[in-house]
Amino acid sequence: MMDKIALWILLIGGINWGLVGIFRFDLIAWAFGGSDSVISRILYIIVALAAVWCISLFFRKNELIGNDEVSRENRM
Repeated sequence: MMDKIALWILLIGGINWGLVGIFRFDLIAWAFGGSDSVISRILYIIVALAAVWCISLFFRKNELIGNDEVSRENRM
């Protein structure tokens, strides 16, 4: 469950960075009062922590999303 949450947060952060790169528009800063506001900084930190968590996905063996389907196929 934690993997899915981290991936969703990382996806939202990636979309925000895409907006910054393409349109120079920071959605988080716009929504929460600028990039220096406390809420914006907390959200940036949460996205960074999600990215660090997702690094662990590279080092796991077959523990990714959808593992239940693989185990069902092996039982048949």
